[in-house]
Amino acid sequence: MEFVNTLKVVDIGIDTHQEPVVYMRSDCHICLSEGFTASSRVILSYKEIDVIATINVVDESVLEPGNAGLSKIAMRRLGVTDGTTICVSHAPVVTSLAAVRKKIFGHKLSDDEINGVIKDISAHRYSDIEIASFLSACAGSRLDVDEIVALTQAMVSCGKRLKWSHADMVLDKHCIGGLPGNRTTPLVVSIVSAAGLTIPKTSSRAITSPAGTADTMEALTSVNLSIGQIQTVVAQTHGCLAWGGSVNLSPADDLLIRIERALDLDGEGQLIASVLSKKIAAGSTHAVIDIPVGPTAKVRTNKEAERLSSLFTQVGAACGIQIRCLITDGTQPVGRGIGPVEEARDVLSVLQGKPEAPEDLCERALFLAAHLFFLTDPESFNRSLDRARAILDSGAAWKQFQRIVDAQGGFKALPKANFYKTENASLTGVLQAIDNRQLARLAKLAGAPNTAAAGLRLHKSVGDIVKQGEPLFTLFSDTEGELQYAQTYYLQSDIFAIGDET
Repeated sequence: MEFVNTLKVVDIGIDTHQEPVVYMRSDCHICLSEGFTASSRVILSYKEIDVIATINVVDESVLEPGNAGLSKIAMRRLGVTDGTTICVSHAPVVTSLAAVRKKIFGHKLSDDEINGVIKDISAHRYSDIEIASFLSACAGSRLDVDEIVALTQAMVSCGKRLKWSHADMVLDKHCIGGLPGNRTTPLVVSIVSAAGLTIPKTSSRAITSPAGTADTMEALTSVNLSIGQIQTVVAQTHGCLAWGGSVNLSPADDLLIRIERALDLDGEGQLIASVLSKKIAAGSTHAVIDIPVGPTAKVRTNKEAERLSSLFTQVGAACGIQIRCLITDGTQPVGRGIGPVEEARDVLSVLQGKPEAPEDLCERALFLAAHLFFLTDPESFNRSLDRARAILDSGAAWKQFQRIVDAQGGFKALPKANFYKTENASLTGVLQAIDNRQLARLAKLAGAPNTAAAGLRLHKSVGDIVKQGEPLFTLFSDTEGELQYAQTYYLQSDIFAIGDET
């Protein structure tokens, strides 16, 4: 017997990113009989697979009677093709949304309530709007320590976990962001793993920045590794530089990050849970957290940094991972390149010991690597710093980086931008400040990180004497329109503060 609530699939060719959408006629018999309207949530069923989707209503001329258009992600999750018959039914009531409403009104959530929310998000039961509501309700220091611990543990429990039986200590590091160009992770992993220590680094893509470690590494090699591939790479080299989203270690986090990116939001509690859930899921036992502080960084004051450091340490201890937070200088960008390819160039120049290698990126990476060494041998930090520097200066870190890249599939040729424009200083003086947030926005408007070659390269650092007409930076873009868009923003902004030498 044929089900009444069945429709034939049409691949409508629309990319709705990660939110499944079903397109149905306004006179569709299912809409009329079930009371479905635009934005209704429904279950699409095919064989043993169920997918929750949002209805978009289309004109009768768009689809033939008895057909339903599916977005690309809906097609992929259901595993269907044109002409496949699917069943459409009411989506279940998502009871955990009551906890979201509770949080919106400022009430504390229990462990069970947070666990329920994260389970439903992981199971794709939330629409993008509902995820955005949860993130917004939790932003602005609205989660206390207990809630952050519960959020972290819930995110870990919804995904897979890596185990490293051969290593007593599994190391990791993370920078909370806010500094364009601060691409220390590939350098730290190369130095630490060259010493024979285990550091299986799984990184996120950019949330609010022009590049994340995964974006930069993807310009150089493959980062979409399976758990088995990560284990093989680490067995061969003691380290890896992979994208965490490809291995389902904390699947809810990747869903949340996608919405955070759209909102340009990175709330305190979600930040801590995101970072630590990935570390715990990757099997890390000890981690260093870099917290840059500066007037235009993500964290503006030492007081904020100390609060964040305390929360990281408390939540880490509750979740069984030892955290060391380092409050560092966040007053200006790090390195010269901003954007995946330009940051990759800086990383390679430091590893290869080139004269033009940015010294600030090098010293920052050595400082972080030394703190990881110090965790394993806490007798002398200076000895740890000397150890890190010797590994880099000897070329051992560069050889180790090549080994990791080879194990992950080999080097790619760095792509080149189709368009570029150098902007020159309009007056003579000392470069007194660079606005990190506006600089990051400039690189993103040029197309980073979605286009790997997009971004910019700085020609001057804070403290440099600048003469009128000298190059300040070069902007790179894949399209002329994006380049002009970014240039317009630059001309209307105040990114570079140039003043008198005195």
